[in-house]
Amino acid sequence: MTPPRSLYALVFLAGVGTLATEICASRLLAPYYGSSTIVWANIIGLTLASLSLGYWLGGRIADRSPSGRLLGRLVLGAALLVAAIPFVSQPILDVASSGLDEVSAGAVVGSFFGTLLLFAPPIVVLGMVAPFAIRLAIADLASAGRVAGRLYALSTVGSLFGTFLPALVTIPLIGTQRTLLASSALLAAASASVLGRRWLVATAAIAVLLAIPPGVVKPSEGEVLYEVESPYQYVQVVERDGVRRLYLNEGVAVHSLWREDTVLTGGVWDAFLAVPTLLERPPRRVAVLGNAGGTIARAFGVFWPDATIDGVEIDPAVTTAGRRYLGLRDNPRLRVHDADARPFLRRTDERYDLVYIDAYHQPYVPFYLATQEFFELVRDRLAPGGIVALNVATVPDDRRLEEGLAGTLATVFPEVRSWPALRFNHVLLGFTTPRAAGTLAADERLDPLISLLEAELGPPIAPADEPWTDDHAPVEWVTDRMILAYAAEGGRLDEDELPTAP
Repeated sequence: MTPPRSLYALVFLAGVGTLATEICASRLLAPYYGSSTIVWANIIGLTLASLSLGYWLGGRIADRSPSGRLLGRLVLGAALLVAAIPFVSQPILDVASSGLDEVSAGAVVGSFFGTLLLFAPPIVVLGMVAPFAIRLAIADLASAGRVAGRLYALSTVGSLFGTFLPALVTIPLIGTQRTLLASSALLAAASASVLGRRWLVATAAIAVLLAIPPGVVKPSEGEVLYEVESPYQYVQVVERDGVRRLYLNEGVAVHSLWREDTVLTGGVWDAFLAVPTLLERPPRRVAVLGNAGGTIARAFGVFWPDATIDGVEIDPAVTTAGRRYLGLRDNPRLRVHDADARPFLRRTDERYDLVYIDAYHQPYVPFYLATQEFFELVRDRLAPGGIVALNVATVPDDRRLEEGLAGTLATVFPEVRSWPALRFNHVLLGFTTPRAAGTLAADERLDPLISLLEAELGPPIAPADEPWTDDHAPVEWVTDRMILAYAAEGGRLDEDELPTAP
């Protein structure tokens, strides 16, 4: 007969391991497929499906072979499967992501099969634990309900620990890979309480693996200067041919770019330098929502040196990368705020001549930064005559995302125009007052950009009949349709055509 305390430990730690694995799944998949709601839907959906299968299998096996030692072996097997994930995830995801790029399947299919191959097997086995333990713990039918309730309560409490401890403590402290190994070691220790102390050797072997340096989370062409898994995302700075680039999560977009000899980049950041010429006076205060490594602020220090800039970046790890490797300190008039863009605007009393919005993880746009309510807040923080400029990812012949944003913006601002600055990046401009003729004088090195702005700035955009709101903003649905339609037509992104974001 299996001691009740051993069953309680197994059930509790199975709950911890299940949710810890799910949280770690999102972190391991993010460098390859991002962290959009589509990716999370695949993770959560497959986790629930795996648990359901595990519950069913656990009940059947327990009725046929109600053995505590068999349950212990199942938990040990789950521990070994979890321990294997850090070592097999990189080659599997490397192959899967490159293969899916070839067939243009994208993050939806990639994250589904990544979760299915890596995380579903151990979660199925962990799902078997609770019904198996209930079968072993029930001594008579009179106490069946009480026993089942107690064990499911323990499983749920374990799941709570498995949710909060990795997210708040272990992943920031020791990283995703070691969090998985620590969870595996705990599961192995729990199995030893049933199988016998000699099985603690498995726990010790897994614990030894914690000493192995995790290495680079995601290989990259070039020298990896900085890599960290922050509470928000995966952050990487890579230097190649003397150029440093900041990548976040799946690395589709370059979020900051640094060259030693110039602040000009050839990306959308240069286009932002021409926008101040549309003002009636030189900009005095500027907000950059999505400061990243400070590419815009660095350039402003050269071309618009009198402007004071509030750079808003949600992730302190990105700010650290900018200070160390991307010239974030070069502009003394930049003040960095580690905050989310919308709460920052809500709290500040400043009025800005320019608000640049690029807190978008291209090509995905956080829905709450694409709604009528958000744009009303932006308008309230602009000085009279001020301008808001948004960097929007597009693909050739498909402007659904841009049209949705522009139409919503036009319900708040009296004049909205679009500038197709790059093939995959358009700049939306919202004017607090109708645009006046003429431009401000600027550094002559910006003349080509200013000429392009004057020649290519589109006509005023009409307000949307159904603007996006906090209640309904189908941003990711529109974006996924845009990407999949482009991919289905054989479209591909080359390195020099990647969407960019500060």
